Amino acid sequence: MDGDYPMRKILVAVMLVLLPVHGLSAAATAATTQTADQQIVVKKKQQAAADAKKAADAKKAAQARKAADARKVAAAKRAQRPGWACDGFLECLFQNQNKPRAGVQRASTRSSSTSKLASMDETTGQDIDWAPATKYAIGSIIVSTPERALYFVTGPGQARRYSVGVGREGFQWSGNSTIVSKAEWPTWRPPQEMIQREAAKGHMLPPEMAGGPENPLGARAMYIGGKIYRIHGTNSPGSIGTAASSGCIRMMNADVIELYGKVKIGARVYVYQ
Repeated sequence: MDGDYPMRKILVAVMLVLLPVHGLSAAATAATTQTADQQIVVKKKQQAAADAKKAADAKKAAQARKAADARKVAAAKRAQRPGWACDGFLECLFQNQNKPRAGVQRASTRSSSTSKLASMDETTGQDIDWAPATKYAIGSIIVSTPERALYFVTGPGQARRYSVGVGREGFQWSGNSTIVSKAEWPTWRPPQEMIQREAAKGHMLPPEMAGGPENPLGARAMYIGGKIYRIHGTNSPGSIGTAASSGCIRMMNADVIELYGKVKIGARVYVYQ
């Protein structure tokens, strides 16, 4: 037994040496854990701040778009001038270039101006049960040329239906594609063949026309496929429900603004005759 005494002393000495080291290691581990926790808290706060800024920026952008739309409509109202008139769609496009005509009744002019501005406020949208919607992905657009209707799929068997204007005879088409781009108050650049076609009729079209209430593309445009055709607003609300366009799908401005906010780039578009 006495021979074991030195060994016990050695073991005790080793333990006395190791205990402080173990304590230091535990303290270091605790400090590291606390630092990691603090970093997580900081990152969460930074992410929350970034999310809040993103939401504020989105709200600010939406308010700016709404204000811009209001200014466009107000400018159109200020541009109304008693005693002015226009004959037909193309002449009405360039009302600000017309000259006063003798013998025009003020009441008829006011009616024309009111009709053009009506497309800013009137809506045809209806949420409906629509069985064919089950065949399409949510967010798809289906245009039925015979019905003069556009369906936006909102869910299984559900859609929002809008009345639209479609291509006149000889300009109607069918097929499927995607929305490739979108524009607010788009600039109108008539294709060369349209410029030539209208020139042959004595109607001179400009190479381009800035966006605004007088612009035939209206408040919004969504470009289909190769950008030859568009879903867009109109300055001619009376053409909704008719076959009058050169192949584009026309909507009331209130409707196209609403649809524009829901449609994503890449959304499928199906047009049926």
